[in-house]
Amino acid sequence: MNNSGFADGVRWGFTAPFRAIGGFLIRLAESSPRAKAVRRLNATSDAELAARGLTREGELRRIFGALYY
Repeated sequence: MNNSGFADGVRWGFTAPFRAIGGFLIRLAESSPRAKAVRRLNATSDAELAARGLTREGELRRIFGALYY
């Protein structure tokens, strides 16, 4: 007799709260103002930054401030 379907269902049910919490934390991090600013920066080409007199590194320093630098 094959009970793998039952075991998979139990395993899926047991991990559901952890997957929900993980998904929430990811959505929370992705919705932060810093994450949004980094997405905008990634969508900007180096040529566009140079035309505005900016560098990618300088913008990262501005976005993250003293947090990482």
